[in-house]
Amino acid sequence: MVSTRRKERAEAFSKIDLYPVTCERLSAGRSNLEVLGGLIAGGAKAVQLRDKEASPGYLYRMAVVFREMTAKAGMLLIINDYVDIAMAVDADGVHLGQDDMPPKAVREIAPDLIIGVSTHSLEQALAAKATGADYINIGPIFPTGTKAVAVKVMGPEAVTGIGSRVDIPFTVMGGIKESNMEEVLCRGARRLAVVTAVTEAEDIAGTVKRMRERILGWQETA
Repeated sequence: MVSTRRKERAEAFSKIDLYPVTCERLSAGRSNLEVLGGLIAGGAKAVQLRDKEASPGYLYRMAVVFREMTAKAGMLLIINDYVDIAMAVDADGVHLGQDDMPPKAVREIAPDLIIGVSTHSLEQALAAKATGADYINIGPIFPTGTKAVAVKVMGPEAVTGIGSRVDIPFTVMGGIKESNMEEVLCRGARRLAVVTAVTEAEDIAGTVKRMRERILGWQETA
């Protein structure tokens, strides 16, 4: 049985447009908290706290502040990888990679969290859905430098090739910028996950607003 909190969180996630993901190393000298301030000012409805280089202790302390700020702003907070940290700070969800705990196992210990899974093929997408993911991420769509391990670029055609085969919300990620976002929007993507497009932007709030407006324009015509 789906918990009420999970159902509410999944409903809120289905309505997001831009899905910013943090990376302090790629934030033009700014801290993750400074980036979050810009995201809030730009009206983002969700954020994923991701910092592969931070210790669990540091990430937990950052997550506490992220939770306080996102709760005040009415934003969803997703924690990358760390189920325990997500539970400890009462985040809205956790995002898993292919080498992390399977969704089914996470669901047993965290029934209220929404669970996202990174997928790089149709087979992985279908498996994630079948094992309890609330949403998937499809990517990388374009070449990207944010992955420590190289993953084959899937191309914009993956949006329709995979997105049309799953009946849960999906985000698309990997090298998405203002200059190429139309290539995924025209193929049915409505939730765009981005890192450097916003973290390295001179004006984070302004960039978030512009990207959201373009996504919302496509959502309204769907």
